[in-house]
Amino acid sequence: MSFKSGFVSVIGRPNVGKSTLLNALTGQKIAIMSDKPQTTRNTIRGVITEEEYQLVLIDTPGIHKPKTKLGQYMVNVASETMKEVDLILFIADATESAGNLDTGIIEQLKQAKTPVFLILNKVDIVSKDKLLSIIESYSGLMDFKAVIPVSALKKDGTAIIIKEALQYIPEGPRFFSEDTLTDQPEKVIAAEMIREKVLLNLEDEVPHGVGVEVMSFKEREDGLISIQATIYCEKNSHKGIIIGKQGQMLKKIGSASRYEIERLLDTKIFLELWVKVKPDWRNNDGMLKNLGYQSKRQ
Repeated sequence: MSFKSGFVSVIGRPNVGKSTLLNALTGQKIAIMSDKPQTTRNTIRGVITEEEYQLVLIDTPGIHKPKTKLGQYMVNVASETMKEVDLILFIADATESAGNLDTGIIEQLKQAKTPVFLILNKVDIVSKDKLLSIIESYSGLMDFKAVIPVSALKKDGTAIIIKEALQYIPEGPRFFSEDTLTDQPEKVIAAEMIREKVLLNLEDEVPHGVGVEVMSFKEREDGLISIQATIYCEKNSHKGIIIGKQGQMLKKIGSASRYEIERLLDTKIFLELWVKVKPDWRNNDGMLKNLGYQSKRQ
């Protein structure tokens, strides 16, 4: 029996449900999620291994018009993956017609010379008539190899993506062991889960200026994993919001983060959080490098 293996990139503008789809396809929470745009800042690989195939799904940052060096890095990361995969899943919002960002991404996809599926997400909240109209408008922009309507949130239609994708995946070896769900180091997973809880708990103007660095990650003699992490923000007023009155917000973020990290690592942890102000860190090359936001080309 032949074995297929390959890489599939998940591309789209911010807030169309790329990370939700990755988690739905892998059956595990690998990518962090929030309703705020530009939640994903780096590539996140989720691995699906079955008897006959292994798919490595690459979740990418939303493609947008960058205003900072971090934003430019995110766009570069997404664009780079288009050239390095066997198949691209272009995720679009089924509730909206193609906007300038969507059409701009499609122009990039045409240059990639890689098979592209159009995945129309959020079909659970759109009428059939509107969906047909959206499909028609997108189909006029590019010759997609497949057009698949899904609801990533409800995992409706996601199995069809895998079935259709295997037609474009070559024969090859297993790149990861059968029990691997992601190639993300545990430190990175911990940092991302903390950042997710910041995104979920804070008001709109704060999260985009927040970064998380795990300073220490080690096993103690009592078997607990000890994690020390710093939450960076750009303004003193943001630091106050993150900490909250009598430290209550930071405690809330810490408690929610600890629960999520323990569930993912399947072990008890001891978590300490600090908050530091680093003005304009999203344009600071040194800070971007420390937090893992560094392009392959740098």
